[in-house]
Amino acid sequence: ELKKHGTQDIFVLCTRGEFLRYRVPNLIDAYQQHEICVHHCPIPDGDVPDIAMCCKILEELRSCLESNRKTRSLAFTGICLSLTVAACLLLQLSDALTPEQVIDNLRSLRGSGAIQTIKQYNYVHDFREKLAAHLAPKGTALRSVSR
Repeated sequence: ELKKHGTQDIFVLCTRGEFLRYRVPNLIDAYQQHEICVHHCPIPDGDVPDIAMCCKILEELRSCLESNRKTRSLAFTGICLSLTVAACLLLQLSDALTPEQVIDNLRSLRGSGAIQTIKQYNYVHDFREKLAAHLAPKGTALRSVSR
């Protein structure tokens, strides 16, 4: 079905255990057999990626989008983890957007359950700070300027 709609890349955020739980243990193989490029970044449902993994996902996602590749994201509920990553992408692409604006926009598009865990909500709010710390030269300690 995804191939019929032109999907070229899919970001699979599910763990192997989730594939087994939902009785689709060979889902990644099926995507690959249909010549869909799979980006597997396993993150337990309801959780968040560490910042290094998030940067990897966002870099690959941006590359796909900039190449005009038809790209989809898969997490089993489709409204928590996938939209947390989408929120981070929007925050990375536009300094004008606030985390609250991004969350509100995604909730208006996908429903009030979007980005539903406290952990994911806080992750989106802290994303830019985590990203800056991750990208800072190693050995450079970020510290408060207040005394």
